[in-house]
Amino acid sequence: MITPTLHVGCPMWAQRAWVGKHLPADTPSGQELYAYSRLLNAVEGNTTFYALPPEHTVQRWAAQAEPDFRFVFKVPRSITHEQRLRDVDGELSAFVKLMLPLGNLVGGLTLQLPPSFGPRDLSALDTVLLKAPQVWRWSVEVRHPDFFGGEGRRALDRVLMRHGAERVVLDTVSLFHRTPTTNDGHEEWRTKPRVPLLDDALTDRPIVRFIGSDHADITDSGLQRWQIRIAEWLDEGRTPTLFVHTPDNMRSPVLARGFHDAMREMVEGLAPLPEPLPVTGPEQIALF
Repeated sequence: MITPTLHVGCPMWAQRAWVGKHLPADTPSGQELYAYSRLLNAVEGNTTFYALPPEHTVQRWAAQAEPDFRFVFKVPRSITHEQRLRDVDGELSAFVKLMLPLGNLVGGLTLQLPPSFGPRDLSALDTVLLKAPQVWRWSVEVRHPDFFGGEGRRALDRVLMRHGAERVVLDTVSLFHRTPTTNDGHEEWRTKPRVPLLDDALTDRPIVRFIGSDHADITDSGLQRWQIRIAEWLDEGRTPTLFVHTPDNMRSPVLARGFHDAMREMVEGLAPLPEPLPVTGPEQIALF
C-alpha cells in the first residue's frame, strides 16, 4: 500500500529573519536549506525564475536537502515572459540539464505565464509541453482572465491533460478579502493577481499556492478551508503540494507545518514531516 504523502512549504528557504525563530540560531548564511528541509518537505524554487544558479550552487542544494524533500522550480522568466515560450527548446533543455544533479529532489517544474499570455498563445504552450524534457513533472500557472472560465479554461485544460501537466491552483481569496494594514500587505495587493479560485486537480500531483493576508485570522480561515479539499485528494490517491505565502512570510513556516499536522489528524497514515532541528541548542549544522 502506498503511504499518503502531502508536501508543504514556503516560497523560499533562505529568509534570514527565520534564523533563531524557525531555523537554528547558528544557521550560517548559505546553509539555510539544510535546516529548512528538516522543518518542511517542499519549497517553491522562485530563485530560478529570476536567474540561473551556477552549477556548484545546484550541487550544494543537492548535498543539503533531505532525501524526501522536493523542490518545485519555476522556469526562468526569460523563457516564459521575454520569449513567451517561442523558440525556447535550447534554453529549456539547458535549464533541465542544470537541475539534473538534484535528481528525485525535484518535484516538478512550473511554467508561470504572464497575464498577457492568453488563449491565442496556447499553441506555443502546446508545443513547449510536447518537446519539453520529461525528466520531471510539468505544471503551468496562468493569470489571463479568459483561462478561468468558458472555452478558454476548457482549451487550456485540454492542452494540459494531453501532456499530463498540472494547472497550478493560485488562491488569492484571503489576500484580497480585507484591505491590508502593512507595507508588505499593500505590496502583495499590488503584485498578486485577482483571479477566480479553481480548486480542481488535473493530475495526481496537484499544486496549491495559497496567498494569505496580513490579517492573521483571515489567513488561518483560508487555510482551514483547504483541509477538506486536500483530504479528498489524498483519499483519491493523489500527492498534493501546498505552498503557504503571507505578505512578510514570517508565519509561513509555522502555518505550513501546522497545516500538515492538521491533515495528519484527518488522513490516516499520512507520512510525517521530518523532525526539525532545535532552534537553540548545541547542535551544529554541518558545512558542505
